[in-house]
Amino acid sequence: MIDQIQPAQFAAWAASHSAPGPAVVLDVREPWEVQTACVSAQDFELLTIPMSTVPVRLQDLPRERPIACLCHHGARSMQVAMFLAQQGFDTVANITGGINAWSSQVDPSVPTY
Repeated sequence: MIDQIQPAQFAAWAASHSAPGPAVVLDVREPWEVQTACVSAQDFELLTIPMSTVPVRLQDLPRERPIACLCHHGARSMQVAMFLAQQGFDTVANITGGINAWSSQVDPSVPTY
């Protein structure tokens, strides 16, 4: 099952899953989108891997840590989260509302586009 979490719930979600190391926010947007607006890693690891390259970069993802997927509004990240779950990743979430919601709920300095 894929957890659906609001950006404001991310810290509590990450804290509720004990793991060897910090939770991961997997930003699956395209490079130009990440250049336009990006979250700042605070108490989590930020990985930016475009959605189209996730299948060939699975080895870059830590299976033992919780991973929350992020995109612009939440659709692409949900697809990636489902894919990761199918590949055997145990603790996966989708950040609903994406970076747009992150800007309004967590960090208003993150630009919207």
